[in-house]
Amino acid sequence: MAIELEERRCKPCEGGVKPLRRDQSKQLLDALHADWMLSDDGLEISRRFDFPAYSRTLAFANAVAWIAIVQGHHPVLTVSYGNCGVAYTTHSINGLSDNDFICAAKVDRLAADA
Repeated sequence: MAIELEERRCKPCEGGVKPLRRDQSKQLLDALHADWMLSDDGLEISRRFDFPAYSRTLAFANAVAWIAIVQGHHPVLTVSYGNCGVAYTTHSINGLSDNDFICAAKVDRLAADA
């Protein structure tokens, strides 16, 4: 399923749809790298990526930003010297949508190729 998610494209979400249920989120989470975590409230997924140098961290963060621009779905990025945290939620529905998992799968592919 990870390949299927990675190949999909985000659809604009302006609200009017229900967020994913916890069981749906857990099922989609299983298709991602094992380091992705579902928040306790079920409203966000996040993962931390570690790098040996700040330049590699910044390059990764910029590549994630490019994915966000192309997909029209933007994560919260937390950049530190040797790591970058990536967190997704769909603000317009106050929860998770397919878009969050599609982008997470694309970030997984980026990290695997790095």
